[in-house]
Amino acid sequence: MRITFLGGTGTVTGSKYLLEADGRRVLVDCGLFQGYKQLRLRNWAALPVAASSIDAVVLSHAHLDHSGYLPRLGAQGFRGAVYASAATLELCRILLPDSAHLQEEDAKFANQRGFSKHSPALPLYTLADVQRCLQSFRAVEFGAAVEPIPGLRASFSAASHLLGAASVLIEHAGTRVLFSGDLGRDDDVIMPPPAAPPACDYLVIESTYGDRLHPAVEGEEELRSALQAVMARGGVALVPTFSVGRAQELLVFLSRLQRAGALAQVPIYLDSPMAIEATGLYGRLRSEHRLTAEQCEDMQRIAQYVTTSQQSRELDERPGPMIILAASGMATGGRVIHHLKRFAGDARNLVLLSGFQAAGTRGASLASGADRVRIHGQDVAVRAQVLQLRSLSAHADANQLLAWAQRLPTSPRRVYVTHGEPGASEALRLRLEHELQWRACVPDYRDMVDLPREDMPH
Repeated sequence: MRITFLGGTGTVTGSKYLLEADGRRVLVDCGLFQGYKQLRLRNWAALPVAASSIDAVVLSHAHLDHSGYLPRLGAQGFRGAVYASAATLELCRILLPDSAHLQEEDAKFANQRGFSKHSPALPLYTLADVQRCLQSFRAVEFGAAVEPIPGLRASFSAASHLLGAASVLIEHAGTRVLFSGDLGRDDDVIMPPPAAPPACDYLVIESTYGDRLHPAVEGEEELRSALQAVMARGGVALVPTFSVGRAQELLVFLSRLQRAGALAQVPIYLDSPMAIEATGLYGRLRSEHRLTAEQCEDMQRIAQYVTTSQQSRELDERPGPMIILAASGMATGGRVIHHLKRFAGDARNLVLLSGFQAAGTRGASLASGADRVRIHGQDVAVRAQVLQLRSLSAHADANQLLAWAQRLPTSPRRVYVTHGEPGASEALRLRLEHELQWRACVPDYRDMVDLPREDMPH
């Protein structure tokens, strides 16, 4: 069995791991690259193997950095099945059409305004590509095993990062490779702790927070502190929001704060059709998370839903105080960037970043104190206050990653540290080696590893 690392190396995006066995090919995760332009250009480049030669895809979860390249893969000739948990399938039915819609709209807007270097600007994939892709999904229960190709078994265990999120165990010819996927926190407000990992010979582990710990402050308190001041001065709090997971966590906290009288009864808007649809999904998949029926109802009632583009534009004409939760979480596209153009220039307002900001994104620029950001070919001044919530994360921190790994029944032969910025991946590698005495390395983009004959990249 051979692994080729086609994404999630040196970055927290674009996760793709190509497995080859007995002349057949399986892709574990199929994510979009985000952030720096040289990363995003990889989305447009052909894969080093023909898409038509890939027999199946196994998805750890639905976030676009793990699933968002699937329609492009299909457009390039992939015709195999996509195996995922039932909740991942439900979320992909929300996320992938929205992704295609945004790309089609962005291309249309670029062509209308003439700020693209390409003529015409084209979407990476279309809604028709997504509809074909979704027909290839096959739902798999946690704990059940499937054979994406003959002789290779895949099974899922709960990773708890998101509804349906899984760690994926691949078994072939007596060799077991475990892909952690994105691991959730033990203390998450919505999701339960990750399941104990099964025994494996080789471990591929994420490292998003491999060099840091979550702060001791509670997310609800951090949110209250950030919002009270801007509401008192009549400003607008604009919250770039990840539509699935983070939006729901914020809604839970906002409902608690208003119920407790800790936040003024100001209008709250959820400006993301995808987040709105995903919020309803939490009520239907009660066994997947910790929320009670009452909490699910509170989460759905706390905000006014903004469904149409016209309603979204009308928000830009409203005075504060108000709170707007709008996708995307790193301000890379979607409705939030239109709100940024409107509200970022006013010092009364607040841009509240609600999670990890990958290098090269607008969110990362804002977090680093940029006094202007580039939107639709124009420089937009940033005079609003910018804060980043440090306590809100759906990723396990460095200690939690290590604790999860220590629950393995036996030590793996080697660990491959992926899905992290370089400093985070290297920090986790060092801890695995020094504290657990495990052999660990950080693979580069397109590194190949032959198992079990070798276990060093080449």
